[in-house]
Amino acid sequence: MDETVPGTTYPVTLFYDSACPLCDTEMHNLMLRNQSGQLRFEDVQAPGFACPDGVTREALLTRMHARTADGQWLSGVPAFEMAYAAVGLGWVMAPARIPLLRAAMDALYPVVARNRYRAPAWLVRMFFGKALRRAAQRAAARQCTDQCTL
Repeated sequence: MDETVPGTTYPVTLFYDSACPLCDTEMHNLMLRNQSGQLRFEDVQAPGFACPDGVTREALLTRMHARTADGQWLSGVPAFEMAYAAVGLGWVMAPARIPLLRAAMDALYPVVARNRYRAPAWLVRMFFGKALRRAAQRAAARQCTDQCTL
């Protein structure tokens, strides 16, 4: 367990469902972009996963959850806001700062979460494929040495 200073936000632990293609793809995208180590990832479906105090496994499988370094729980849209901000993509969730759009996101997220296993693979690729390729290319470029050519 990491020691944290009270009131600190990072690192943030994201609890996700790897059995969900949409969730797994989005978390993979965030993993590739997590160069500063602001995020940690916990696969709720992993063998031996131990549910942390303060939340149930059922809750973790119902909505995206994040836990800040100081123990604060976030779920749904706020969890995504925290995750994208941590990897320098806060602008992705900028529409959530507009009250009407926030209300729509808050209302739509539970519907998407309930139906996430039904998301067609082509739709997941359409939304995340380009972002994943870009993140993978950037991650590879950062690991590249002078002997490496892209």
